[in-house]
Amino acid sequence: MSVDQQRRHWLCAGALMPLAPALAGAAPAAPAAPAAPAFEAGASVAQLAAAVPSAPAGVTPAALAADQGYWSEVAALYDVTERVVQLENGYWGAMARPVLQAYQGLTAKVNHDNSWYARKDFPAEFEAVRANAAAALGVGIDEIVLTRGATEALQALIGGYNRLAPGDTVLCADIDYDAMIAAMRWLKQRRGVEVVSIDLPEPFSYEGVIDCYAKAMARHPRLKMMLLTHVNHRNGMQLPVAEISRMARQRGVDVIVDTAHGFGQLDMRIPDLQADFAGINLHKWIGAPVGVGAVYIKRGRVRDIDPYMGEQDGDDVRTRVHTGTANFAAFLALPLAFEVHQRIGVANKQARLQRLRNRWVDAARGIAGIELLASADPRLSSAIAAFRLKGQATAAQNQALMKRLVVEHGVFTIHREGLASGACVRVTPSLFTSEAQVDRLVAALHKVAKQA
Repeated sequence: MSVDQQRRHWLCAGALMPLAPALAGAAPAAPAAPAAPAFEAGASVAQLAAAVPSAPAGVTPAALAADQGYWSEVAALYDVTERVVQLENGYWGAMARPVLQAYQGLTAKVNHDNSWYARKDFPAEFEAVRANAAAALGVGIDEIVLTRGATEALQALIGGYNRLAPGDTVLCADIDYDAMIAAMRWLKQRRGVEVVSIDLPEPFSYEGVIDCYAKAMARHPRLKMMLLTHVNHRNGMQLPVAEISRMARQRGVDVIVDTAHGFGQLDMRIPDLQADFAGINLHKWIGAPVGVGAVYIKRGRVRDIDPYMGEQDGDDVRTRVHTGTANFAAFLALPLAFEVHQRIGVANKQARLQRLRNRWVDAARGIAGIELLASADPRLSSAIAAFRLKGQATAAQNQALMKRLVVEHGVFTIHREGLASGACVRVTPSLFTSEAQVDRLVAALHKVAKQA
């Protein structure tokens, strides 16, 4: 079977099925990864993190972003498929090899010691993990509880928000995540409120986005709570959350922030959002094992979120989420994921991801037939951006475009729906993405635009 036939088989019937066998020549060869260190059982976080190249001293993030040698060393920490150019890294973030090896070792330990470990040692170790996460987030340990992801966190916040009375209004937008929009709409049944949805303007500008929310607040005097998505999963716009949150606070409106895609790729910590409630993902841009997130509730606001069903009410944030028996090893590997993240540096990560994003976005601006859903304003930019062929905004058209990119060009992206302007194709690089791989996307865009 040819490479082209293999790709078509993979994408048959509209489903993304596992590739088998591997696609020879589908993507530029990644730098040869160094031999994985043979970490001893019980190796410390510092010993494991020592494999991560630290950023050179005295180099600005912007200068380091262009240092191909350094980022090749970082890329070598990741074992990534060569079947395609992987530009769909918004689903979750691959673990760096030290984190993966620690996670595998921790899984074996938990499996070996079983309930003896879970009953005897895990509670104290989990609290140490929670303290580590709180410090990284820039909040108090009494302000967070770990979850299995941002969706679980945000459902607890939205569904549990109890400062609503029948006839009050809550607000969401077309850029918000589907499950969060569904949770907001559910508040009509749960709390008897009016649910208002707004469409953000396109093309978007900094002032235009803020004005859109300001007008919505003015139109709805009974607005009590609003959902803000820090970096949305459709077109990647970075919302000016702090500015909108301050406006909301002046009107007595609470804000719940979805920072699933914000924390970890942007140089910020949770208090910078100026909001009292946030749902956080730690398996996207931090690179923890899949199944790790967090709820943030500002000190003094816990009672404004209902305790989880049957839990005792009070000021303990941990009573707002109940995950049952979760993945012990995934949580235990979190401090190492933070250590890798901090060793590279979040400002350096943001600069590198923005450089990769801008490399294809700037090139695509000059391609006739391509419509970009991406701002040139760095205040609104993230690693994620999107595009569509001009005049082709249906879900079917963009799913077909996504398939063409992978079948004909070996470039894997993902189509997204839900924007008021229509569907699009999302592009998300990662720290292991090379500039040559981004250029391969640009070459593919020239071809598909010409053939449209």
